[in-house]
Amino acid sequence: MDKTQKLAHHYKAILDLLGEDVEREGLLQTPERVAKAMSFLTKGYDEDPMEIIRSATFREEYKQMVLVKDIELYSLCEHHMLPFYGKAHVAYIPDGYITGLSKIARVVETFARRLQVQERLTVQIRDCIQNALNPMGVAVVIEASHMCMQMRGVEKQTSATTTSAFTGIFLSHPPTREEFMTLISHKYR
Repeated sequence: MDKTQKLAHHYKAILDLLGEDVEREGLLQTPERVAKAMSFLTKGYDEDPMEIIRSATFREEYKQMVLVKDIELYSLCEHHMLPFYGKAHVAYIPDGYITGLSKIARVVETFARRLQVQERLTVQIRDCIQNALNPMGVAVVIEASHMCMQMRGVEKQTSATTTSAFTGIFLSHPPTREEFMTLISHKYR
């Protein structure tokens, strides 16, 4: 039995425990659909974010900030397995090596497609880029809305959470951090 079939078996049991008629026409394929969706939403476990960056690392003497902002992210909180979604802003200051811009977005995607808490996600992205490129510094800010706060519990629909993580020059040189914060707050569209 493959992973999808195993997951579908458990989702069918969950539907039954919830009081649903698992033989009802509208639910016949639901366990398999949910299994496939969950596999997609957690595909980050099968990807190596360090390898993603290393697959497109280039020697370059550029020493100014590289910023990729407004990277859409979708994840599942590990506490309730409900979605949280938002945007990541990631910057680094190279020290001899750069990576393809799409690789930064792919690193965000890889870590987001795991069961997460936003705080850990922010640090994982920072540490991956720091360890892969050894830049002068890395900055990551994530702004997200959490369905576990919006549709259950306190039910605060307009709440948002912001987390940040910095290394190197973003910690030791406040003007660099301020430049980053100014750039991510500016809307180009």
